[in-house]
Amino acid sequence: MSLRSPNVVNAATPKRIAVVIANPAVATTTGWPVGFWWSELSHPFHVFREAGYHVEIFSVDGGACVADAMSDPNDPSGYSKTDLISQGFIHTPELKALVESTKAVGAIEVDAFDALLVAGGQSPMFTFERATALHAKFAAFHAAGKVVAALCHGVAVLAFAKDARGELLAKGRTVTGFANVEEDFANEAVWTYGMLPRGQHLMPWRIEDRLKSLGANYVQAGLWRSFAIRDGNLVTGQQNFSGEATARLVVEALGQ
Repeated sequence: MSLRSPNVVNAATPKRIAVVIANPAVATTTGWPVGFWWSELSHPFHVFREAGYHVEIFSVDGGACVADAMSDPNDPSGYSKTDLISQGFIHTPELKALVESTKAVGAIEVDAFDALLVAGGQSPMFTFERATALHAKFAAFHAAGKVVAALCHGVAVLAFAKDARGELLAKGRTVTGFANVEEDFANEAVWTYGMLPRGQHLMPWRIEDRLKSLGANYVQAGLWRSFAIRDGNLVTGQQNFSGEATARLVVEALGQ
């Protein structure tokens, strides 16, 4: 789904995409290690590479990044065992190396890229508030008329990124991100399996609630359904099953 006409980047030049993933952290709510989500990196990466784009991977602080365990197809939980795209990424040494040695987001040169995509995972909910360099880069790309995208909990960046007037970029825009119904499902799952006491939540705040409170028009497609939306040069994806849909809207916005 898309709204408004995007500013199309010159189609005569190869497209360059900067993808930002989260650094490893420890959840303040649970004490568990958290990171980025594999499919939110690997699925957009696959779409962009198939489109002939050049893709570079960055993180807020730079250095080695670690994925949330359940996003790994090889995790004993089996939660992501059918994710063959992530499996291929993980078992391709030159691709896996990109995650093990990322540049800091501050090194991104806006003029050198056509689009910026922020992947999710659990870590963004605990680390993006302090990620002022990411807020600034996201806003700079947007101000330059370039495509900016965020996916799942990576949409947390919209709670902090502001334009030159000090207004939050998401205000008045139609966006999506991890839905309350999905937060409820995740909480119920960990309560049911005794991983957390009932009533203790996984996340410190909620994407849907925050976006609505700051004046965005938040929309979603239902529990675990692939969904992404474009409003001008802003693209957002609902959750970890929306990586391909999000990337395809970026490709559409760039004019292929």
